[in-house]
Amino acid sequence: MVSKSPRYSICPADPAGHNFVVSILIPDPAPEQMFWLPAWIPGSYMVRDFARHIIGLQATDNTGAHIELEQLDKQTWRAHHTNTSVLKLTYQVYAWDLSVRTAFLDQSRAFFNGSSVFLAVKGREQDPCLVHIAPPAEPVDGVWRVATALPALTVDPYGFGEYQAESYDALIDHPVEISDHQPGTFHVNNVPHQIVLSGRHNADTDRLQNDLQKICQQHINFWQIPAPMDQYVFMTAVVGSGAGGLEHRASTALMASRNDLPYRGMKDTTSGYRNYLSLCSHEYFHTWNVKRLKPRRFIPYQLDKESYTELLWWFEGITSYYDDLGVVRAGCMSAEHYLEALAQTFTRVHRGVGRTKQSMAESSFNAWTKFYQQDENAANAIVSYYSKGALFALYLDLSIRQRTQGRQSLDDLVRAVWQTHSTDGVPERGIPVVAAQVIACDLSDVFALGLYDTEDLPLAPLLAEFGVQMIWGTPRNLQQPGGQSTQLKSDALCLGVRFEQHPLGAKVAVVHTDSPAHKAGISAGDIIIAIDQLQTDAARIDAQLARYQAGDKINIHLFRRDELREHHATLAVGAQTTCVLSLHDRYKVSLWLEIDA
Repeated sequence: MVSKSPRYSICPADPAGHNFVVSILIPDPAPEQMFWLPAWIPGSYMVRDFARHIIGLQATDNTGAHIELEQLDKQTWRAHHTNTSVLKLTYQVYAWDLSVRTAFLDQSRAFFNGSSVFLAVKGREQDPCLVHIAPPAEPVDGVWRVATALPALTVDPYGFGEYQAESYDALIDHPVEISDHQPGTFHVNNVPHQIVLSGRHNADTDRLQNDLQKICQQHINFWQIPAPMDQYVFMTAVVGSGAGGLEHRASTALMASRNDLPYRGMKDTTSGYRNYLSLCSHEYFHTWNVKRLKPRRFIPYQLDKESYTELLWWFEGITSYYDDLGVVRAGCMSAEHYLEALAQTFTRVHRGVGRTKQSMAESSFNAWTKFYQQDENAANAIVSYYSKGALFALYLDLSIRQRTQGRQSLDDLVRAVWQTHSTDGVPERGIPVVAAQVIACDLSDVFALGLYDTEDLPLAPLLAEFGVQMIWGTPRNLQQPGGQSTQLKSDALCLGVRFEQHPLGAKVAVVHTDSPAHKAGISAGDIIIAIDQLQTDAARIDAQLARYQAGDKINIHLFRRDELREHHATLAVGAQTTCVLSLHDRYKVSLWLEIDA
């Protein structure tokens, strides 16, 4: 570090009011020094305008005298001064977003991503940065400790003190968790890994540590290169319900339900715990695939505006394939449970007709305005580059294995893309080019269908060759986006909607195109209160519909806003969009999953 480095300081000064206090000292500022804050955070492709949470921005010189600040746009400011050796900025940041993307502060915990709290000094983004993390200024719950992958300089036993970052880009890529937690530590290839659980829980941390160690070892072995970080931190906000994660270069910020964590005495894995392990696996795989290997258009990040790429199918879809696959290869998930999770992915994709209207390349490119800003019509208009991307990765993997008689797999292509483009970024149409160079079969038809077409991927015959049978059935209704075998019916009647609970009845969340509900004029937001003059709600509507036959007409009473309306629907058998995968040949499945039979 040099004396002219920008020096940041952040303090959780007002937990009750959810306000951080931030200051920045800039030695030798430019005469018209400018400052800016990112509009989005890498990994979450939506403009979020973090600057709207900045309060009371002020500037002073080295004598403490006020310096005029001019705001140039929603996230950029300029300081006018004549001659000062040090410029100081001070401001507050309102932090009340319980997510992994921004900042949060109350009496129970503090959390922030640098992109939402630290202004960048224009022209000095490549300079090293010093950061002082101060303890809370008011009483809080328990004894707070700092957890972060930021390199520490001088800190106390609780982690408060001085940290450093090699640049502004590095500064905002190390989230910070401050709370009353007891971190667990394990090592993988001599790299220390921390597990931080913030929030009330009774998790079996020994089991969690053991499982995560296996998963991390699996991913490091997969990439066949030394781990690209000196340390790694899994930081999880434990909540009543919710899930999510965001990758960083040496850590991940996660959110999980306390019921999804393992508990002492738990013999088998629960579905919630498997989902949590897959989330951890997903974000850890990102350490390579998007944090270091990036789309070329992301080098460097343009954080003041959208950065468009068609490649999110690779960086999220491929990662979504390897998250569950990494867990099963690590021995933390059975083959049967893996197929159950894969079937749910098929179901999520096939329950939306948007898959027939938007290609994966289009889904990636329009993430900013469509995927990250979904409305009630999203299922009819878009497809997820996460879910369908995972299915395309499966299609690509099985196609390679089949066409090369098992000599190569998607693993070989992923590692080849890393070797080819980890330093200069992946060109927009670069993946098929690498595949043509390193895979001993022609995959042009696979890429054309998977990336630029909207036809369903022909995975059933491929899965059959690898010992898995695919069965499709009709869901009873669409309350849940996933699919379980207990929901599988061959001829169940369906209105073609997804419901939410509501005190008055069954609230319509989604109406699927060309469904009976669509043809009857039912819309998202409507609250269905009666079918054929009998009261209904989301819990009982299945049983009521089961008493009818296809072609029957029913009378539906509903509220649209505060108006009572009457609609007439003709019932039909629902589309076969619920998938079940059954294991028929364990040996063939073990060859594909690369696990012991």
